[in-house]
Amino acid sequence: MKKILLILAMVFTVNIAFAQTSNKKDSYVLNGDVIEATLYHENGTVAQTGFYTQDNKLQGEWVSYDANGIITAVASYDRGEKVGTWKFYNGNVMKEVTFSSSKIAQVKTWENTETRVVTN
Repeated sequence: MKKILLILAMVFTVNIAFAQTSNKKDSYVLNGDVIEATLYHENGTVAQTGFYTQDNKLQGEWVSYDANGIITAVASYDRGEKVGTWKFYNGNVMKEVTFSSSKIAQVKTWENTETRVVTN
């Protein structure tokens, strides 16, 4: 009986150790006239950083990261409207998506193999 209880205790302890997730909570800090946001993945690494207006619209640059901390996207907003050129990263490929009036105006694909450019 003692062996069974000891085994159960060990299994329970191991399960708790592996079930631990990060205790980092998303943060929202008023910084002048915008709210600075930092959002986290379950493993505790930063998932996104960016800003909101006080009326809850996306503002300025937003950066997204994968669970390993590698940048996956950089975007720009002006009071909730998509603006400028966004960049999306996937391995050796980068896509640039240019917005006009919050709609896609142009897409360019860059591959990091001899600096080849593909325009869609």
